[in-house]
Amino acid sequence: MADEKLFTEFPPISTEEWEATIQKDLKGADYERKLVWRTDEGFNVRPYYRAENLEDLDYLNTLPDEFPYTRGTKADNNKWDIVQEVEEADPAKANAIAADALKRGATCIAFNAANIDSDAALETLLQGIDLNTTGVQFNHVKSYLDLMKRFVSYVEAHNYDKEKVQGSINFDPLTYRLKHNRFWKSAEEDMMQAVELLEMNGCMKNFKVINVNGIVLHNAGSMIVQELGYTLALANEYLSFCTEHGMKVEKAASRMQLTMSVGSNYFMEIAKLRAVRLLWSTIVEQYHPQCNCAYKIHINTVASTWNKTLYDPYVNMLRSTTEGMSAVIGGSDSVSLQPFDVAYKESDEFSRRIARNVQIILKEEAFMDRVVDPAAGSYYVENLTNSIAEQAWKLFREVEAGGGALKLIEDGTIQAEIEKSCQKRDMDIATRRYILLGTNQYPNINEKMADKIERVVKDENEGLKTYRGAIAFEEIRLATEKFAAANHRPKVYLLKLGNLAMRQARAGFITNFFGCAGYEIMEPSGFATVEEGVKAAGEAKPDLIVVCSSDEEYATLGVEAAKQCKAQYPNTPFLVAGNPTECLDALKEAGTDDFIHVKVNILESLRKYNQMLLK
Repeated sequence: MADEKLFTEFPPISTEEWEATIQKDLKGADYERKLVWRTDEGFNVRPYYRAENLEDLDYLNTLPDEFPYTRGTKADNNKWDIVQEVEEADPAKANAIAADALKRGATCIAFNAANIDSDAALETLLQGIDLNTTGVQFNHVKSYLDLMKRFVSYVEAHNYDKEKVQGSINFDPLTYRLKHNRFWKSAEEDMMQAVELLEMNGCMKNFKVINVNGIVLHNAGSMIVQELGYTLALANEYLSFCTEHGMKVEKAASRMQLTMSVGSNYFMEIAKLRAVRLLWSTIVEQYHPQCNCAYKIHINTVASTWNKTLYDPYVNMLRSTTEGMSAVIGGSDSVSLQPFDVAYKESDEFSRRIARNVQIILKEEAFMDRVVDPAAGSYYVENLTNSIAEQAWKLFREVEAGGGALKLIEDGTIQAEIEKSCQKRDMDIATRRYILLGTNQYPNINEKMADKIERVVKDENEGLKTYRGAIAFEEIRLATEKFAAANHRPKVYLLKLGNLAMRQARAGFITNFFGCAGYEIMEPSGFATVEEGVKAAGEAKPDLIVVCSSDEEYATLGVEAAKQCKAQYPNTPFLVAGNPTECLDALKEAGTDDFIHVKVNILESLRKYNQMLLK
C-alpha cells in the first residue's frame, strides 16, 4: 500500500479547454453579462484566474520586506497592534479604560486627547502605561505642537527608549480642510506645522506625526480606488511640502502613517492594502531616498462605520470579523475594529471586549500573526491587487496633473467626485444592489430599537460628512416604531393564491420588503378560492393587501382578487407581488394600486407607504 498511488496526477487543462466547457454550460448566454463582474472601481473581474494572468506582475518576484513592499514590510512575521479606541475625554477615566483593555489583549491605545492641555493631564492619561511596549495614538487634539512638546518631555522625563516609543498623533490639516471647508488657520501655517512636528519628533522613528486619514474619505462614501488614489495624493502633498522646506524625504516619509478604512468587501480590502504599499513605494522612489525606511509606510486600519447598522446590530460583529481578517491578511500594522453598538450608543466594556477578541482569536487561535503575506500567490487576490493599483495610480496621476491634492481640494473637485460615489452607493442600497443584512434585506421584523438609542451621531461639518449607509432605511423604521407606540403597527396581509411554490416565494419577498419598514406581516397558509381569501383579508383589517401568486395566474386569480377587494374594501390599497407584464393593464383596470418587484426602489417605495399609512 505504501508504494501504491492513491491519486493519479490530474492532466493539465488549457485555458481554451476551460473556455469551451464554460461556453457549453452557458448554452448561448452572454459570457460577459453572466460571468464578468464590473466593479464600482472601474475594472472587470473575471470568473477565474490562472497562472498565465500573473506573468506581467513584476512585484511577484520579490520577497516580503523587499521593494516595492507589496508583500509587506516584515520578513518573518505578520504581527500587528490590536488598537483599543478610548473615546472618554476625561484623562483619569480614559486611563482606567486603557489599563483594562491592555490587561485584556490590546497592545495600542487610541486616546481622545481633547482635554490634554497640561503636563499633569498627560501624566494622568498615561499613568501605568509602558511606552516601550505599548503604542499610543492621540486623536481630537486641539494643538498638536503643544501636545507633541509635552509628549517628548514626558518620554524624556520617564527615561523611555525613544526608538521603542511607537504610535501617532492625528495631524492631518488637508483632511481637516476636506471635512470643514477651511483650514485651522491657513494652508501655509497649518502645513508648516508638519515641518515643525517632524523636527520636534527627534529620535522617535516609530512615532508618526503626520497621519493621512483615508478612512474619512471612505466614511463619506468614496469607492476603494478613490480612497486609495486620493489618500496617496494627500500623502504626496505632505512629502512635497516638507522636502521643499528643507526636510529630508527619509524623515518625512518614515514619520508618516496612512489610516485606511477596511470594509466588508473581503478580497477587495485585502488587495487594497497590498496595493497601498506598492503605490507608496512608487511615489517615494521619485524622491530618491537614501534609506529604505522611507518606503516602509505604516498602515493603520480602522474598520468602517459606513456599513454599521442600528437594526440587527449583532450582524456588526460579523462585519467586524471579516474586516479584521481583511486588515490582517492585507498586512496592516495596527488594527482598530468597531464595537458592534457603535451606531446607537457609546461603547461599553462588553462591546469593546468583543471587538478586541476578534483580533485576539485571529492571533492566538488562527495564528495569522505568524504567516507573512498569506494572500501571496492567489491568482485572484494578486490580480485584484494589480487592478486596484492600476486604477488608483491613474487617479493619482490625474490629481497631480490637475495641480495636486491641495488645489483640487480648494476648487472642490475631490469633494464633488466623492459625492458622486456617495450617491451611487446610496442608490445601490436603496435598490438592494448592495445588501445591508437586517436593514434593507432579511430584517428581524419584530425587533425594536428606538428605546435603545442613547446617542445620534450626526456630522455637522460643512465639507465631507461622515455617515452610515443604513441611515435612510433606519429613519423609516424608527418612524414606524414611533407611530406604532402611539397608534398601531401597520399590517400587511399576504393573500396567497394558486401555485404553491410561486406564492410562497413571493410571500417571502413581500415579507422582506415591508419588513424593512417594520410593518407587521400577516401570512396565512393560502386559500383555495379567491372568495375565501378576500373574506379572510377583510376580517384581518389590514392596512395593505398584497396578492401573491404566479404571473400566469395573475391574469385570472389576481384580476378577480383585485376586483373583489376593491369592491369590498375600497380604502385599503391592493398590491401585486411581482411584475406580470402580460396582464398589467388588466390588473390596473381591476383596481390594483401598485406592483412590488425586484426592480422597485425599495427606499422610495417604503417612504411612500409610510407617508400614506402613518397618519
